[in-house]
Amino acid sequence: MNYKRLIPTVLSILLFSCSQQQETKISDQPESAQTEFALAIHGGAGTIKRENMSPEREAEYRAKLEEALNAGYVVLEDGGSSLDAVIAAVNVMEDSPLFNAGKGAVFTNEGKNEMDAAIMYGADRNAGAVASLTTVKNPINAARAVMENSPHVFLTGRGAELFAAEQGLEIVDPTYFYTENRYNQLQKIIETEKTQLDHSALLELELQDPFFKDRKFGTVGAVALDKDGNIAAATSTGGMTNKRYGRVGDVPIIGAGTYADNETCAVSATGHGEFFIRTVVGHEIASLMRYGQKTLAEAADEVVMDQLVKIEGSGGVISIDKYGNIAMPFNSEGMYRGYRKAGEKAEVMIYKDEK
Repeated sequence: MNYKRLIPTVLSILLFSCSQQQETKISDQPESAQTEFALAIHGGAGTIKRENMSPEREAEYRAKLEEALNAGYVVLEDGGSSLDAVIAAVNVMEDSPLFNAGKGAVFTNEGKNEMDAAIMYGADRNAGAVASLTTVKNPINAARAVMENSPHVFLTGRGAELFAAEQGLEIVDPTYFYTENRYNQLQKIIETEKTQLDHSALLELELQDPFFKDRKFGTVGAVALDKDGNIAAATSTGGMTNKRYGRVGDVPIIGAGTYADNETCAVSATGHGEFFIRTVVGHEIASLMRYGQKTLAEAADEVVMDQLVKIEGSGGVISIDKYGNIAMPFNSEGMYRGYRKAGEKAEVMIYKDEK
């Protein structure tokens, strides 16, 4: 037998087989799930019900969420990075008194506004975080400065503020963060610690102020995929109303409230931070994808709807993978959230029954 004559045939068969395997691998991802760029945002989770929300207030939230989405979308559409996009989206929410971040930050027991933030880039897993800021107008910008212009990952308190000032970030008087609504929430909570409310009185208070029950919640965040295939996550928060002793939640803890890795996903969380820290939410979702071969939706659901629920942790996440798939599960009554993909309109949701 002339084996030399068989070589071209064998090579053709091998090449055809390889091409078929490659085609199968690519088609494993549904065509509808692949997009040139995309982003998702959240503005906090909790007991958010239609009956507790006036039409005017709801319209305000929806408009601001859409504004934040569009700010990030423009960056991505123009070929900007996922880092620039998440910063643009989060800045909009930090500058709004509607959300517990930046201008709308809640008060500590001492009557201060102390803010935390973190950012992470999926391309190289570089990250930056800050905690207990009182004078930096946009904490997420400080987190990015730590990531890009320092050898560190996490700075806190006065040191973080000095660094931010040296970086030329906008510094404001602490009174900038004062909002009457948030201050009144603090006073109500302090009063409940002095007097024992019966069930009916507590219910009345919750109806008057839907944020009262969820004083542990409230965060803003964004995740994005850019045209270069890189993903990023950013999260910013005013923390927990009436918090004491320098308490820091999950937001600035890389792997808990904020995480990004191009090989798996980018995650920004919102909820009762202590439980999100214990579950290491962001990294757990990524690990289920990496080692458990789960899709983004499957991994996010398992962590938020199963693992967190088992330890009575309330809240949710927004997440995105390298294909532009987005998952936004939450186990609370509602979550301010939205997403926008290349060539599509912004989709904004608040309540549990909105898909």
